[in-house]
Amino acid sequence: MPIEVTYLAAFLAGLLGGVHCVGMCGGIIGALSFGLPEQVRGRLSSLLPYLINYNLGRLVSYTVAGALVGGIGGVATNLTTLHEVKVALQIVAGLFMVAMGLYLGGWWYGLTRVERAGGQIWRLLEPYGRKLLPVKHPSQALLMGIVWGWLPCGLVYTALLWALSSGSAINGALLLLSFALGTLPNLMVMGMVAGKLSSLLRQPIIMHLSGALVVLLGLTYIVLSLSNLP
Repeated sequence: MPIEVTYLAAFLAGLLGGVHCVGMCGGIIGALSFGLPEQVRGRLSSLLPYLINYNLGRLVSYTVAGALVGGIGGVATNLTTLHEVKVALQIVAGLFMVAMGLYLGGWWYGLTRVERAGGQIWRLLEPYGRKLLPVKHPSQALLMGIVWGWLPCGLVYTALLWALSSGSAINGALLLLSFALGTLPNLMVMGMVAGKLSSLLRQPIIMHLSGALVVLLGLTYIVLSLSNLP
């Protein structure tokens, strides 16, 4: 599969995953926004630097994680020199995308087990995030976003597994950056309008439609990966 198509698919997965992002991270960004002084919250021009830095920090963490995982996958693939290994990783990534879609649609919650497994890392980082509160300056918001980027999330872990099959640290970083950019619109808007967007995206029809599209995306990725087999 052309790597450019993979980046586009990752962006779409992040965008369609907005129903989960708003449910899980929307509360965080909403709480962080409401924790700012009233004179900051009351003016969009004052609030935007904080929202941008929160999300910029999150994008940095996702990109670094993608680079690490993509590099590990690239080394493993080069050591085996087996094309079939890379294709197998791509198929597994596609299956996890299907699982992501089922999760988004509210049909199967197996990815919550993956999130619980990632809680070990979060327990180490969470105290550092707590020390940054209350956020009083955009630079603190950037650091808070970097910590926030390691919050256990089944969608992010699925994207990381996808990065494992990307072939290199650079490809893994760009893939996670593409995914992160897809999540950006929902969380930026969430920081500005709080509960209104959350109630809209949690409507069953929106959840089911988003979940079905991500399932379709995963199945398409699997079919295209299988076509690379000799």
